[in-house]
Amino acid sequence: MDKRKYFISVAVGTFALFISSVLSVSAQDSSRNLSLDEAIAAALNNNKAIQLTKLDESIAAQNYKQTDAIFLPQVGFSYTALTSNNPLNVFGFKLQQQSVTAKDFNPDLLNNPSATGDFTTRLEVQQPLLNMDLIYKRKAAAKQTELYQFKTQRTKEYLTFEVQKAYLQLQLAYNAVNVLEEALKTINEVYSFTENHFKQGLIQKSDLLNAQVQVKTIESNLSKARSNVRNASDYISLLMGAKDGTVYKVGTDLSTNPNVIDTTVKVADSRADFVAMQKALEASDLMITANKKTYLPKLNAFGNYQLNDSKMLGFGSNSYLAGIQLSWDIFKGNRTKNTIATQTLERDKLAMELEQQKDQSQLELDKAFRDLGDARFEITQKKASIEQATESLQILQNRYQQGLVNTTDVLMSATQLSQQKFALAQSVFAAEVTSAYVQFLTTTSNK
Repeated sequence: MDKRKYFISVAVGTFALFISSVLSVSAQDSSRNLSLDEAIAAALNNNKAIQLTKLDESIAAQNYKQTDAIFLPQVGFSYTALTSNNPLNVFGFKLQQQSVTAKDFNPDLLNNPSATGDFTTRLEVQQPLLNMDLIYKRKAAAKQTELYQFKTQRTKEYLTFEVQKAYLQLQLAYNAVNVLEEALKTINEVYSFTENHFKQGLIQKSDLLNAQVQVKTIESNLSKARSNVRNASDYISLLMGAKDGTVYKVGTDLSTNPNVIDTTVKVADSRADFVAMQKALEASDLMITANKKTYLPKLNAFGNYQLNDSKMLGFGSNSYLAGIQLSWDIFKGNRTKNTIATQTLERDKLAMELEQQKDQSQLELDKAFRDLGDARFEITQKKASIEQATESLQILQNRYQQGLVNTTDVLMSATQLSQQKFALAQSVFAAEVTSAYVQFLTTTSNK
């Protein structure tokens, strides 16, 4: 029995070691270094939002290509088989087949013909010549293609900002982990010192319990902070169009000296989303003009060439027809007039929405400048607070070791230092995100 237990324990131990090594390898494989430029490039190449806007571009381009029909001919081919004993149809069949003879004018045959068949092979061509309404609709379709190009550009700009923000959130999460790890190390030192003195009977048990509570609290917060690292990594994976589960290593190099930004800059009219709306306005104007052009005459050419025979697959007779048609829709019950009025109102609404969006963006930019100033001021304040909190903790630790202050004072001081360090990281995060947002608001079109 002892040998059996021994072998079982060895087998279990070996299996546990194997599982541990596998998990260790998988854990290593699920993490990798990631730079901000890499994240942005991957997002611009793989994000679903970009792919959708590119599909919209392709759809608009195909819609524009459909308007080639206003210049190109339309060609149709048909083969028709008919049979009839109607006097008019029978005589017409014979005329088309060029088979009329003198006996066909016999009144009895004209009035009571036998069933006669006709097989017609026809090639038809229609050629647009001048259709002013369609020309302007083609121009409007061209504006639509430009609109979606600028929409794609703005989507890329927004996605770039979103990746920057997510990357900064991941850096903040790592900063929180580092702050809590430092705090845990400090509290563990306090706890060890407190435990030794408690064993010697120099301090009360309540001090030891307070230290234990603080250790558990920090350990719990540290666990949440590490989960936040994984959550932020999963969001970056989503933006990059990658599978989740990878923990990205980005470091904690958040600059405590944000770049200086010109606060006098204004929202530019050449921003991609504004230009896209301007293209929509231009397309609306062209559609209004196109409807106005429907009042003008249209000029088109047509022609056909056909073969007729009394036998299937016979091609004994041929003829052609060609012509030019001038058509003019004089009155359509005010439908065109009312359509133009509706489109004009929609165009005015779109113009007002554009102005409203510009005003809203300028308002957001002004607020962002103020938020950035507040964040920079907070960074300065938090730096000073950290220096003071660090010095205070050192003094209290020295006095604590001499028995001049109680445990609670040291724990509160350590907690205060951790809070100030994390507050600094949050202020830097806010400044960096606001700077990226300012850049997003003030980006101009490169087309």
